[in-house]
Amino acid sequence: MLHLQPDDYVLLPFSAKIVCEPMWKWAKRDKPLVNYDLFYVWSGEGEVELNGQTYAIGKGSCFLFRPGDHPTATHNPQRPLVLTYIHFDTKQEAADIPNRYRILQDTIDFESMLARYVRLFLVPTFAADEEAQLVLKQLMIHLLREDRQTPVEKKGSNQLSEAIHEIANYIKQNPGKAHRVEDLAARAQLSPRYFSMKFKEIIGMSVQSYMIRTRIDRAQHLLTYGGMNVTEVADALGYRDIFFFSRQFKQYTGKSPSETR
Repeated sequence: MLHLQPDDYVLLPFSAKIVCEPMWKWAKRDKPLVNYDLFYVWSGEGEVELNGQTYAIGKGSCFLFRPGDHPTATHNPQRPLVLTYIHFDTKQEAADIPNRYRILQDTIDFESMLARYVRLFLVPTFAADEEAQLVLKQLMIHLLREDRQTPVEKKGSNQLSEAIHEIANYIKQNPGKAHRVEDLAARAQLSPRYFSMKFKEIIGMSVQSYMIRTRIDRAQHLLTYGGMNVTEVADALGYRDIFFFSRQFKQYTGKSPSETR
């Protein structure tokens, strides 16, 4: 659904966050769904049957039912489901559709977007439809990222992932600084060896490679937009040897700094 523009999403009137009644169930329909239904479980436990396959569901369970699907659902009356559901359609045929089912582990951003979508229609709100279409596209992007990229940071705890990302952001904000792995590890309150291992696992490259890549990316920007010459850029980014800077720049970009400028 990446190719769809926000106004390609057709908002349908059925959306809510609800606590299901003890005797609630989603009975089988005579006809399949004719539109999309985003179905997310905030808490509780139950079971969904979709096109002949059964799923045990709980917090983080997320379905994107498609036109033609036959879903049914029940839940444990002692632990009723708390659900958000959003019905929508598209003006044109969609490609790159998120998978029908996944269990979200990091739910904070996704739940925030769901809550925002529902709140837009609690009372008359200026430009509610336009914002809801934007939020809906964000939700689809989130699901596609979850399905297709399988972020490597899932391998670590959220706290560790946040610490490593904070360090990566710090390096990116200070590309000309001579960062030492020992100092970065101390900032993350980790040993240098464990920090280096986890940084590569979560970011996808070694600390040294990331520092070089960040420095070269900044050099490209400064040469293109910063009005600085090659010597000034090399000096600003901590290179003592302009020839080494030029060689490293060309190794990463395929062009010399002077060609880029």
